[in-house]
Amino acid sequence: MTAERPLAPWDLPAGHPGISFLTGPTAQFALARDPRFSYCLYVPRHHSPDVPPRPLVVTVHGTRRRSETLRNAFTDFAEAHDCVVLAPLFPAGITGPNDVDSYKLLSTTGFRPDELLLDMVEEAAARWHVRTDRFHLHGFSGGGQFAHRFAYLHSDRLASLSIGAPGRITLLDPTRAWPHGTADMKEQFSTDADPAALRGLPVQLVIGEDDNGTADLPPPDAGGAAPTGTSRMDRINSLRANWRAHGIDTRLDVIPGVAHDHFAVLAAVKEFLAAQLT
Repeated sequence: MTAERPLAPWDLPAGHPGISFLTGPTAQFALARDPRFSYCLYVPRHHSPDVPPRPLVVTVHGTRRRSETLRNAFTDFAEAHDCVVLAPLFPAGITGPNDVDSYKLLSTTGFRPDELLLDMVEEAAARWHVRTDRFHLHGFSGGGQFAHRFAYLHSDRLASLSIGAPGRITLLDPTRAWPHGTADMKEQFSTDADPAALRGLPVQLVIGEDDNGTADLPPPDAGGAAPTGTSRMDRINSLRANWRAHGIDTRLDVIPGVAHDHFAVLAAVKEFLAAQLT
């Protein structure tokens, strides 16, 4: 039995109603490898196979999993810069009824969200005309946690990296175990931390100026964590200092008058991404 091939927009005749489901804001597509996970995209209306593969921007949700809302916030950006935007969905409750964090930590218990994202990228490329060798990755809050940890494992797949206000961070620290440091990365993920691989990668750190709340954050030393500070502002600065000590340059954007609000920092994120796309 032959596997069914994913239809691309150009497989359909002009005026076919299916084209409207494959361009613009798409539906949520279940991941073939593991249908517990899904993704949606924004595909520019004039998307075509007659030009080089288009850049791919991946935007990762926070704990509330507002993946479609996040995708929708990039509609005008995708049209203006002729790029495809992919928003994965990592549902809560995957590793247990109270699980909200496993995707952020790149959990090795039951599933690997980093590998699932790479599967989503390859699946998207089977239907749309996008680059798969390197893509642009942005995440905020829980998505910011995912994004910088993903970079430790797959820096070779990134064209740029935007990390927004992570509540917990993983330092390049060979004395502390994952997810606080990188001492046991080889045992956990079959790869070692390689700071040199991140040097030269365009990296943005972005946070609201007033993002100093601590009510929903774990304490700074919970579980043996490095003393990274009590607020997201402290922690993003700790990550920046740690990376700088390893020769990794970052751009820090602090947005005036903004607290912990993903959508209020997106203008700065888009400005950063636009510079990379051009």
